[in-house]
Amino acid sequence: MSSVLDGVNQRTQLVGRNRFELLLFRLGGQQLYGINVFKIQEVIQCPALTVIPGANSKVRGIANLRGRTIAVADLAHAVGKRPLPDPSKSFLIITEYNRSMQGFLVSAVERIVNMNWEDILPPPQGAGKDTYMTAVTRVDEKIVEIIDVEKVLSEIMSMNTKVSEALTETVTSDTPVESQAPRHVLVVDDSSVARNQVKRTLQQIGIEATLARDGMEGLETLRQWVNEGEDVAKTLLMVISDVEMPKMDGYTLTKEIRNDASLKDLHVMLHTSLSGVFNTAMVKKVGADEFLPKYNPDELAMSVKRRIDLVEGRA
Repeated sequence: MSSVLDGVNQRTQLVGRNRFELLLFRLGGQQLYGINVFKIQEVIQCPALTVIPGANSKVRGIANLRGRTIAVADLAHAVGKRPLPDPSKSFLIITEYNRSMQGFLVSAVERIVNMNWEDILPPPQGAGKDTYMTAVTRVDEKIVEIIDVEKVLSEIMSMNTKVSEALTETVTSDTPVESQAPRHVLVVDDSSVARNQVKRTLQQIGIEATLARDGMEGLETLRQWVNEGEDVAKTLLMVISDVEMPKMDGYTLTKEIRNDASLKDLHVMLHTSLSGVFNTAMVKKVGADEFLPKYNPDELAMSVKRRIDLVEGRA
């Protein structure tokens, strides 16, 4: 099954063109689910697991893979479904999110499909705030649910969202009375968990955040401000955007900003859990100003401080 990811390097050509590839899998029923190929390291038959006493009930154990130990979560159980009955008969999707590797048990792996982000839609209205879907799409006339893995991980693993006191004091106290830097940021992310993580970080350092759920909504928000007569380059400190989002990805959003005369001077940070090496190259290709891997509140706060210092002429 690891061969399902052969040739992944060739797929980097899709990114920046509002396209990506989706791995389809099942969680014990007929419903199809999906995850972005770029977050996947490997797909294998589940090896023997070592149970961890006292671990979260959704963590089935740990696996030792070529000398590296990773936690293995039952993805069906994690999204509110019946736990998979036998890990040894399940598949293990090994992923990299937020700078760490983890494994997700699934009952079956189908195939990889080439998708356009325009065909990926937000969850339907009425899905509720407790949904584990970050988006939905159709493949061969079948609904595919794309799982909000960041939400799953936030419920399984403890996530630090607090900026250190020393850094908070540095950012908030090192501001001139006659400040030139705006204190407003546009945050674009399809995960409600990720949006609120960034919002809480910004609030701790005295920064207001406007939230958008995807690149299209973020671009529409910017253009609405411009139509209302706002000079966004002067009133907005920066745009902090995820990369993979329904309707319009972060790379395409950045290119749209750079191609719009009224928006082109905006500072754009791409903030994502995708591979840092891969994204550093893509940052230059699409014209973003910087890339920051998710999710470290102090590093995010420091990046915002550097932007403030630059605007203030102190960098």
